Amino acid sequence: MLQLKHIELRRGDKLLFTDASLQAHPGQRVGVIGINGSGKTSLFSLIRGQLEHDAGELLLNPKDVIAHVAQESPSSGQSALDFVMDGDQGLRELQSRIAKLEAGDSHDERLHALYEQMDNIDGYTGETRAARLLHGLGFAAEAMRKPVNEFSGGWRMRLNLAQALMCRSDILLLDEPTNHLDLPAIFWLERWLRSYQGILLLISHDRDFLDGLCTHIAHIEHEELKTYTGDYSQFEAVRAEQLALQQAMYTRQQKEIRHMQGFVDRFRYKASKAKQAQSRLKMLERMVRIAPAHVDSQFHFQFQEPERQPQQLLQLEDAVLGYGSHHVVSDLRFHIGAGDRIGLLGANGAGKSTLVKALVDGSTLLSGERTVNNYTQSGYFAQQQLELLRMDCSPLWHVQQQAPEMRELDLRNHLGKFGFRGDRVTEPVAPFSGGEKARLVLALLVLQKPNLLLLDEPTNHLDLEMRHALSVALAEYNGALLVISHDRHLLRSVCDELYIVHAGRVREFKESLDDYPAWLKAQDASTGMDSDDTAAPKPSANSRKQARQAEALKRRQLKPFTDKLRKVENKMSARRKELDAVEETLHDETLYTDASRKQEMMRLTQEQAELKETLAALEWDWLEASEDLEKAEQDL
Repeated sequence: MLQLKHIELRRGDKLLFTDASLQAHPGQRVGVIGINGSGKTSLFSLIRGQLEHDAGELLLNPKDVIAHVAQESPSSGQSALDFVMDGDQGLRELQSRIAKLEAGDSHDERLHALYEQMDNIDGYTGETRAARLLHGLGFAAEAMRKPVNEFSGGWRMRLNLAQALMCRSDILLLDEPTNHLDLPAIFWLERWLRSYQGILLLISHDRDFLDGLCTHIAHIEHEELKTYTGDYSQFEAVRAEQLALQQAMYTRQQKEIRHMQGFVDRFRYKASKAKQAQSRLKMLERMVRIAPAHVDSQFHFQFQEPERQPQQLLQLEDAVLGYGSHHVVSDLRFHIGAGDRIGLLGANGAGKSTLVKALVDGSTLLSGERTVNNYTQSGYFAQQQLELLRMDCSPLWHVQQQAPEMRELDLRNHLGKFGFRGDRVTEPVAPFSGGEKARLVLALLVLQKPNLLLLDEPTNHLDLEMRHALSVALAEYNGALLVISHDRHLLRSVCDELYIVHAGRVREFKESLDDYPAWLKAQDASTGMDSDDTAAPKPSANSRKQARQAEALKRRQLKPFTDKLRKVENKMSARRKELDAVEETLHDETLYTDASRKQEMMRLTQEQAELKETLAALEWDWLEASEDLEKAEQDL
């Protein structure tokens, strides 16, 4: 059992939550939600023992094994399969002990006990279990033997997730596990987690994922943590009722306060009524004030009415799409007209982004014809757009470049609808989070007044409130729309028809989104690659040779990107060691009690702040380098 009793937690001077209580038992799956910065990740750090609570009590069974997904990108020469198997530490320890004894004396009587332990923990199927995890998360059979450091950033994070799932844990902490997954992998992960027997705590901004998994919701808001029974939709309904009741009680209390205060103001100095006035004044002072209910999101925006809406916007005829000599999609006829609202389905690498790029500027069109109406005004959103922002410039500067004819006050009001207010409007973009940069790109997109929106994973990095605001804005948008997203709620909310990119072809998906998991399962079964199978397929000797040659060529082409990523990782490792050394010195109590060490303490504190700032910048460089590598890998 995991139990928090009246916990208070601070990070520096900021109070995250107080008097927080939570209780979870094996088999329960708790969704942890709240706005960015509310303390969700800090709660996980507290449970893992990385943070100390300021008050209250945290109760954990000391024998419980806690698994979590490492946030650092792994860099290793070992194979993906071996890396994932390292997640089961008990298995690895047994394997090591057995190997040592077998190397010395295969008749050692201690071996029998170790073999029995291996059987008890299902250790002999360890490699099969690891292969099944990798296949479920989208890794091809031949990729499982690849070295970890040959994968791009997004795929390395999938390896971290697989390693955490491999651990035979009692408590599993998952912080945004779907960020680097496509829909097929999300469906598989959802099925896998539903069978998890321990305590699952899950941070996610994907409401369908929360609905499909959670038995409870833990909501952090206004420095309070409240627990609700049920999934996210049930939480929303209960919270709406609570807020309505709170608002009604607040309104009634305010009326009562005004009545009593009016009496006091009128009669407190009148002799015949002074006693009654004093009595009401004391009642006002003792009254427990009810706070007004806050239900409004900080994000409110809408796409403006397009200036022109031609009937035919854009079309591809007899198109072959790809990169260089590599064909991704063939024999394509695709058109978008006024009012079309299309959702694109397909696994990562199937060609969804390749299709969108062909529509945007024809950059992936190898042959065929692309026709664009003279009045088509397209707006494009993709993660690469975040890289085009000027890191040294402010949000205000960016919108001024987009709409120089608008007044500064109107531009500030526009930015406010996307959560940029006060000094944030004029601060450089460089230290902004991924979510803030995505919101800024959306703010620029709205100013373009497009009549065709082409959106490639627009909800990445966005929290639940911003995702809801985007869904509402897109639902009310009057232009045409094509969207790639792993957010099922967004697809259901804004798309009227679905197309699927699969096996080099694009076709209409006439089933509903709810039928997509069954369709994927049928495709796996028809190719002998069912994700529920435990055995990983073994390639033939000839195909292995061809695969090695292809991989060697791919490694040479990707080397500039992997070198850049490795250089940033080395810098991050060096700075982390420096920071660890500084913080270890700062733990010395004499540093604060010995007056002669005051200057040293001030220097170390300054050095700590500078190292943290450097690391934050390097983390952004690492993210950019990872995305560059992943994009290059997809392009090959």
